[in-house]
Amino acid sequence: MSKFAIIDVETTGGSARFERVTEIAIVLHDGEKVLDSYSTLINPERSIPWNITQLTGISDDMVSTAPKFFEVARKIVEMTENAIFVAHNVTFDFNFIREEFARLGYNYTRQQLCTVRLARKVFPGLPSYSLSNLKNHFGIAAERSHRALDDTLATVRLFEYILAEQEVAGGSFKGLMRAGLKESKLPPGITIDKLDALPEDCGVYYLHDAAGDVIYVGKSLNIRKRLYEHFADTTPKGEKMRAGAADISCEVTGSELVALLLESAEIKRIQPRINRALRMRQYNAGIYTYTDQLGYQCLVAAKPGKKASPGLNTLIELPKLESAKAYLASIVRQYELCHRLCHLDFHERACFHYSIKQCRGACVGEESPEEYNARVEEAMKVVSRALQGNFVYHENGRNPVEKAVVLVEDGRFLGFGFVETEEDGIRVDDLRERVSTPYKDPDAGRIIRSYLEGKMKGKVLRF
Repeated sequence: MSKFAIIDVETTGGSARFERVTEIAIVLHDGEKVLDSYSTLINPERSIPWNITQLTGISDDMVSTAPKFFEVARKIVEMTENAIFVAHNVTFDFNFIREEFARLGYNYTRQQLCTVRLARKVFPGLPSYSLSNLKNHFGIAAERSHRALDDTLATVRLFEYILAEQEVAGGSFKGLMRAGLKESKLPPGITIDKLDALPEDCGVYYLHDAAGDVIYVGKSLNIRKRLYEHFADTTPKGEKMRAGAADISCEVTGSELVALLLESAEIKRIQPRINRALRMRQYNAGIYTYTDQLGYQCLVAAKPGKKASPGLNTLIELPKLESAKAYLASIVRQYELCHRLCHLDFHERACFHYSIKQCRGACVGEESPEEYNARVEEAMKVVSRALQGNFVYHENGRNPVEKAVVLVEDGRFLGFGFVETEEDGIRVDDLRERVSTPYKDPDAGRIIRSYLEGKMKGKVLRF
């Protein structure tokens, strides 16, 4: 038999991260009757705003001698252990309790059930599902609103009405609980039905806020499964998604490579506030290569606008000059390259590392250009993420008769698209007008090369 801990908290404000609990009430219920109850004021260790006192009636004087949260934490853990955490708008109450425990260094986790969502399912069509309106609708008596024990007892009566109505309607109690437990993890505007309507295919998905703005862009091999995982995530990132998401849209690609390219380009184009990775719209530095007058192949970390030497070729682009220099230094150490020829040492002749036998002497002519350049070429193979040549990559698209294609010409990514044709019928001349990308993405070449070196599921057609 399931045990339910029906809970309400009063607080100093609306944000669980910054505000504190001032009162808590817990009623244990087994689905048939009340088993136990507990309530107490809590000293929030900060002042209660005037408007909150007007709403709840709880003042600084009332909580001044009340126990602090750490003094009642064990009681809360023991009462709710092995019980389902039930509340009206459960996310609010649970987040406050979890944050209070987090301040004590304790990870508080419980299964959650929301009576707002349950009431919507069992009593559809009501004008409002706020606790005060539901009390009026069902004639539930409660002395004081916005006090923890009274609101908890009202939620208990509502919970019993929900269970009774489900029984009268011949519905499954376990089925209702399973659906409710899943749905309690979802943002208020997103239902199980909306998630279940999403495709179980590879593609890109968008989370929108109440105003319709995109707050997160992601890619997944299974869009529906990934979104269920997001909303079950209890990390700060998961909390941001649940707090901000009001709607979902998606674009099926079939191809994982196209999904990766679309995700990266859309993040740069839209700049969603929750995404952090892939948001860099352009790279401000890189590692470049050129051949000096003596025939030595040199490497240099620089900003694109400061490429003073003629004949510089881009080896790799990076977000910041500091990261370019650090990466170059690691490559120089790994392949025993000359620090002076890599512009990491500015002595006129022998570099410092030659004196400590970590340079083979290219800077003073002791190592020939041929020997030195052979190691530079090996290093360049590791460093360079640039695309080479002309090719079409194609793999399965959005349906069985479609191919997803990615076009690269003269080492430049031209775009991706979809063609309804057999693979032998792909014509390069037709693709140039049929491929596109939503944003000129500096990461596209790296994404394509990494994919072809690792996960490649399709074929490469060179021309």
